[in-house]
Amino acid sequence: MDAKSVTPSAVALILSNPTPESPDDVPEIVVQVLDLKPIGSRFTFMASDGEAKVKAILSTHFASEVHSGKLQNLGLVRILNYTCNDIPQKTDKMVIITKCEVVSQALDAEIKSEVKIEEPPVLMKPKEEAAGLSKPIGAAPATIMLKPRHDVKSASQIVSEQRGNAAPAARLAMTRRVHPLISLNPYQGNWVIKVRVTSKGNLRSYRNARGEGHVFNVELTDEDGTQIQATMFNEAAKKFYPVFELGKVYYISKGSLRIANKQFKTVQNDYEMTLNETAVVEEAEGESFIPPVQYNFVKIDMLGPYVGGRELVDIIGVVQSVSPTLSIRRKIDNESIPKRDIVVADDSNKTVTISLWNDLATTVGEELLDMVDSAPIIAVKSLKVSDFQGVSVSTVGKSTLVINPELPEAEKLRAWYESEGKGTTLASVGAGMGASNAGGLRSMYSDRVFLSHITSDPNLGQDKPVFFSLYANISNIKPDQTMWYRACTTCNKKVTEALGSGFWCEGCQKNYEQCSLRYIMVIKVSDPTGEAWLSLFNDQAERIVGCSADELDRIRKEEGDDMFQLKLKEATWIPHLFRVSVVQNEYMGEKRQRITVRSESPVDYSAEARYQLEEIAKLTSS
Repeated sequence: MDAKSVTPSAVALILSNPTPESPDDVPEIVVQVLDLKPIGSRFTFMASDGEAKVKAILSTHFASEVHSGKLQNLGLVRILNYTCNDIPQKTDKMVIITKCEVVSQALDAEIKSEVKIEEPPVLMKPKEEAAGLSKPIGAAPATIMLKPRHDVKSASQIVSEQRGNAAPAARLAMTRRVHPLISLNPYQGNWVIKVRVTSKGNLRSYRNARGEGHVFNVELTDEDGTQIQATMFNEAAKKFYPVFELGKVYYISKGSLRIANKQFKTVQNDYEMTLNETAVVEEAEGESFIPPVQYNFVKIDMLGPYVGGRELVDIIGVVQSVSPTLSIRRKIDNESIPKRDIVVADDSNKTVTISLWNDLATTVGEELLDMVDSAPIIAVKSLKVSDFQGVSVSTVGKSTLVINPELPEAEKLRAWYESEGKGTTLASVGAGMGASNAGGLRSMYSDRVFLSHITSDPNLGQDKPVFFSLYANISNIKPDQTMWYRACTTCNKKVTEALGSGFWCEGCQKNYEQCSLRYIMVIKVSDPTGEAWLSLFNDQAERIVGCSADELDRIRKEEGDDMFQLKLKEATWIPHLFRVSVVQNEYMGEKRQRITVRSESPVDYSAEARYQLEEIAKLTSS
């Protein structure tokens, strides 16, 4: 076959064998990539053989091939393993490609002509005829040419030979095809996966409005390196907690999938798995594989949105400095643990401090200290982002660190550092960024809801405060409300007029000659689903109104009531991002819902557009 061509009737080959038993059952399939585009963390394209097309989606670990330019639109790829899924509510198929290799980068144009076959052929009956697929009227009978394979047993032969003496878990895998994690979606029925437990959480108790219970989760990784988080509740949590052991391989079936909750997900997967008591989990005795580490690197200058969130990040950077080992006394149990700080930089021209804890500080950290002069590159997986020094990151129990990894991103970073990075002035990503600045952006995109979600549920916040993010317009600020209180200039607590003159602060137990005004007010906000009153404190109110409470009081006294009300009206019908808490308060024997603004931010339309595109991608992929 020509090195710059496709396999004839490749699409028919795929559709006639939608679930190959193993990669050995996949014949030579080369297709052209058309309409390559991102969908969430993955990429989709139309796989074309010059005559027919089928929609295809790449596993997440192929993203680096696309970003590096190796896998291109109009290029050719050889499909080495795949599975076909039905597209919900359509008659079409989706080909999930779990293994492929690039044959050619972008060609000059889309292939539409017939393809000559030059290799010595083995004549086979066309699979598209066997599958009853329709062909264009008048088309010549097609033949599929494949190299003979005398040394490879079929999957059915292997299963037949092994099934008799196989262990129960192995029989589970052989009675049904093992599915790669990338191929799973919420609309599938039966599936079996073979995965390694790469992280095991604790069995935790919880309490909410629906009662008490237990929860437990694990992170699972398959042979392709794809990960998914599996969660178990109550009886299922108690049942499977002693079953799952860190590092062991299991066959799992009869679970369910749903769209991953962005606030709680710890791996890069659009879906999360739930296992109930009827799920089947069996150890794969004698089975062993080491899944490749899959990274989802975040540029250092983009760490701000992750501050204070639950989502862990991966970073690749050039080491700039390494501190000696420090001994930090932990408050919770007074135990001393080792810590080491390293500073890394990347081609965003920013640096960040990574805190290594425990064994990473004493082992890999010591190795980095010895080689810091050579500016090694490190890839660190699973880092927690905090607001210490504006923005900083630290390792957690499941973090891993690789020195000078063999990755395309490392090669690119080394080239940047040698050509310009080492001679560039690099600034810390946290410079000039306070905690509220750094963490605010991330929190505004967690748990985003409409106002109706809060106002329609009177039981929200009954036991403890619950938190949400809102995108809403300020529709009214009542001018006749009590908008501020007299505050101590030292501790900001309420003061009262002292006997004689000045003001008495109960908190400081002192008299002060002066006091300041601090906002405490309510505003009405609206979104497409309704409206609600929000309680507002000083810092957020100052940004919304545009001046301090002292200045607004001066305007009312010196410039008149009209200018005072105009100042308030200028702040209305402007969109804002709000992070709010919802609690139940009792007023005159009646429970009322209180919504309080915890942080506020003007709308960053670029970040908002990215968020909306992510939400659209989720809906599209599901």
